[in-house]
Amino acid sequence: MDAHHEQVMEARRRAGQGSRLYFGYSTVLDRAAFEEWRGQHGYDFFQLPPGRLAQAEGVGLVYDFPSRWWGGRVAGLADAPGASVWGRVFEISEQDWPIIQHKEGAVTGMCVERPVRLTVDGQPLEATAFTTNPQRASGEGPISPRFVEALVRGATAAGLPAAWIAQLGRP
Repeated sequence: MDAHHEQVMEARRRAGQGSRLYFGYSTVLDRAAFEEWRGQHGYDFFQLPPGRLAQAEGVGLVYDFPSRWWGGRVAGLADAPGASVWGRVFEISEQDWPIIQHKEGAVTGMCVERPVRLTVDGQPLEATAFTTNPQRASGEGPISPRFVEALVRGATAAGLPAAWIAQLGRP
Protein backbone atom coordinates (compact mmCIF):
# COMPACT_ATOMS: atom_id res chain seq x y z
CA MET A 1 0.00 0.00 0.00
CA ASP A 2 1.17 3.49 -0.71
CA ALA A 3 0.73 6.73 1.19
CA HIS A 4 -2.41 7.65 -0.74
CA HIS A 5 -4.54 4.73 0.43
CA GLU A 6 -5.89 6.49 3.52
CA GLN A 7 -6.61 9.65 1.49
CA VAL A 8 -8.62 7.55 -0.99
CA MET A 9 -10.47 5.69 1.78
CA GLU A 10 -11.42 9.00 3.41
CA ALA A 11 -12.73 10.31 0.08
CA ARG A 12 -14.78 7.11 -0.26
CA ARG A 13 -16.32 7.71 3.18
CA ARG A 14 -17.37 11.24 2.15
CA ALA A 15 -18.69 10.26 -1.31
CA GLY A 16 -22.24 10.63 -2.48
CA GLN A 17 -24.59 7.87 -3.58
CA GLY A 18 -24.70 8.43 -7.35
CA SER A 19 -22.48 7.14 -10.13
CA ARG A 20 -20.27 8.56 -12.86
CA LEU A 21 -19.32 7.40 -16.32
CA TYR A 22 -15.60 6.78 -16.75
CA PHE A 23 -13.91 6.41 -20.13
CA GLY A 24 -10.92 4.08 -19.81
CA TYR A 25 -8.59 4.00 -22.82
CA SER A 26 -5.21 3.17 -21.38
CA THR A 27 -3.57 0.54 -19.19
CA VAL A 28 -6.65 0.25 -16.96
CA LEU A 29 -7.97 -2.01 -19.75
CA ASP A 30 -5.23 -4.55 -18.98
CA ARG A 31 -7.27 -6.57 -16.44
CA ALA A 32 -4.31 -8.53 -15.07
CA ALA A 33 -2.27 -5.36 -14.53
CA PHE A 34 -5.27 -3.61 -12.97
CA GLU A 35 -5.89 -6.48 -10.56
CA GLU A 36 -2.22 -6.48 -9.59
CA TRP A 37 -2.33 -2.70 -8.96
CA ARG A 38 -5.58 -3.09 -7.03
CA GLY A 39 -4.02 -5.72 -4.75
CA GLN A 40 -0.83 -3.72 -4.20
CA HIS A 41 -2.85 -0.67 -3.13
CA GLY A 42 -5.33 -2.40 -0.81
CA TYR A 43 -8.42 -2.23 -3.04
CA ASP A 44 -9.10 -5.96 -3.41
CA PHE A 45 -12.77 -5.27 -2.63
CA PHE A 46 -13.17 -3.14 -5.80
CA GLN A 47 -14.21 -4.73 -9.08
CA LEU A 48 -13.97 -2.81 -12.32
CA PRO A 49 -17.27 -3.53 -14.13
CA PRO A 50 -17.17 -4.99 -17.66
CA GLY A 51 -17.94 -1.68 -19.35
CA ARG A 52 -19.11 -1.08 -22.89
CA LEU A 53 -17.14 -0.46 -26.06
CA ALA A 54 -16.89 3.30 -26.64
CA GLN A 55 -15.27 5.73 -29.05
CA ALA A 56 -14.25 9.17 -27.77
CA GLU A 57 -14.74 11.77 -30.51
CA GLY A 58 -12.59 14.84 -31.13
CA VAL A 59 -9.57 13.59 -29.18
CA GLY A 60 -6.35 11.77 -30.01
CA LEU A 61 -3.65 9.96 -28.07
CA VAL A 62 -0.54 11.99 -27.29
CA TYR A 63 2.54 10.65 -25.56
CA ASP A 64 3.11 13.63 -23.31
CA PHE A 65 3.92 12.39 -19.81
CA PRO A 66 7.48 11.26 -18.97
CA SER A 67 7.08 8.44 -16.46
CA ARG A 68 9.97 7.09 -14.41
CA TRP A 69 7.94 3.98 -13.58
CA TRP A 70 7.25 3.19 -17.25
CA GLY A 71 10.72 4.28 -18.39
CA GLY A 72 9.53 6.79 -20.97
CA ARG A 73 6.58 8.86 -22.10
CA VAL A 74 3.04 7.53 -21.67
CA ALA A 75 -0.21 8.58 -23.33
CA GLY A 76 -2.85 11.13 -22.51
CA LEU A 77 -5.61 12.75 -24.54
CA ALA A 78 -5.51 15.95 -26.55
CA ASP A 79 -8.21 17.77 -28.47
CA ALA A 80 -7.98 16.68 -32.10
CA PRO A 81 -10.93 17.51 -34.35
CA GLY A 82 -11.81 14.55 -36.53
CA ALA A 83 -9.77 12.09 -34.48
CA SER A 84 -11.04 9.49 -32.02
CA VAL A 85 -9.81 7.15 -29.31
CA TRP A 86 -11.29 3.73 -28.54
CA GLY A 87 -11.82 2.42 -25.05
CA ARG A 88 -14.54 1.25 -22.70
CA VAL A 89 -17.02 3.26 -20.67
CA PHE A 90 -17.65 2.10 -17.12
CA GLU A 91 -20.32 3.13 -14.64
CA ILE A 92 -18.47 3.79 -11.37
CA SER A 93 -20.19 4.58 -8.09
CA GLU A 94 -19.34 7.91 -6.48
CA GLN A 95 -17.96 5.91 -3.56
CA ASP A 96 -15.49 4.09 -5.84
CA TRP A 97 -14.54 7.13 -7.93
CA PRO A 98 -11.55 7.93 -5.63
CA ILE A 99 -10.08 4.51 -6.50
CA ILE A 100 -10.26 5.39 -10.21
CA GLN A 101 -8.70 8.78 -9.43
CA HIS A 102 -5.85 6.99 -7.65
CA LYS A 103 -5.32 4.50 -10.47
CA GLU A 104 -5.27 7.26 -13.08
CA GLY A 105 -2.82 9.48 -11.18
CA ALA A 106 -5.16 12.34 -10.25
CA VAL A 107 -4.36 11.84 -6.56
CA THR A 108 -0.71 12.68 -7.21
CA GLY A 109 -1.39 15.49 -9.69
CA MET A 110 -0.03 13.50 -12.61
CA CYS A 111 -3.41 13.56 -14.38
CA VAL A 112 -6.55 15.64 -14.45
CA GLU A 113 -10.13 14.81 -15.25
CA ARG A 114 -11.60 15.96 -18.55
CA PRO A 115 -14.98 15.47 -20.20
CA VAL A 116 -15.17 13.42 -23.38
CA ARG A 117 -17.93 12.94 -25.94
CA LEU A 118 -18.47 9.26 -26.68
CA THR A 119 -20.32 7.13 -29.13
CA VAL A 120 -21.59 3.96 -27.43
CA ASP A 121 -23.79 1.51 -29.33
CA GLY A 122 -24.40 4.26 -31.91
CA GLN A 123 -25.62 6.71 -29.27
CA PRO A 124 -23.92 9.88 -27.96
CA LEU A 125 -22.85 9.89 -24.33
CA GLU A 126 -20.67 12.06 -22.11
CA ALA A 127 -18.14 10.66 -19.67
CA THR A 128 -15.03 11.60 -17.73
CA ALA A 129 -11.56 10.56 -18.83
CA PHE A 130 -8.16 11.29 -17.36
CA THR A 131 -5.32 12.97 -19.20
CA THR A 132 -1.92 14.42 -18.43
CA ASN A 133 -1.91 17.43 -16.14
CA PRO A 134 -0.90 20.29 -18.52
CA GLN A 135 1.64 21.50 -15.94
CA ARG A 136 3.43 18.14 -16.19
CA ALA A 137 3.20 17.54 -19.95
CA SER A 138 6.39 17.14 -21.94
CA GLY A 139 7.44 15.71 -25.28
CA GLU A 140 10.99 15.08 -24.08
CA GLY A 141 12.45 11.60 -24.06
CA PRO A 142 11.41 8.37 -25.75
CA ILE A 143 7.97 6.78 -25.67
CA SER A 144 7.89 3.86 -23.24
CA PRO A 145 7.90 0.56 -25.15
CA ARG A 146 6.69 -1.20 -22.00
CA PHE A 147 3.73 1.19 -21.78
CA VAL A 148 2.84 0.61 -25.45
CA GLU A 149 2.95 -3.17 -24.83
CA ALA A 150 0.55 -2.76 -21.89
CA LEU A 151 -1.67 -0.46 -23.96
CA VAL A 152 -1.88 -3.06 -26.76
CA ARG A 153 -2.43 -5.90 -24.29
CA GLY A 154 -5.26 -3.99 -22.59
CA ALA A 155 -6.89 -2.94 -25.86
CA THR A 156 -6.81 -6.53 -27.05
CA ALA A 157 -8.27 -7.86 -23.81
CA ALA A 158 -10.98 -5.17 -23.90
CA GLY A 159 -12.08 -6.18 -27.39
CA LEU A 160 -11.22 -2.86 -29.02
CA PRO A 161 -11.19 -2.79 -32.86
CA ALA A 162 -8.22 -4.52 -34.52
CA ALA A 163 -7.40 -1.42 -36.63
CA TRP A 164 -7.15 0.66 -33.42
CA ILE A 165 -4.91 -1.92 -31.77
CA ALA A 166 -2.59 -2.02 -34.80
CA GLN A 167 -2.32 1.77 -34.65
CA LEU A 168 -1.32 1.60 -30.96
CA GLY A 169 1.74 -0.43 -31.81
CA ARG A 170 3.03 2.44 -33.96
CA PRO A 171 3.01 5.54 -31.72
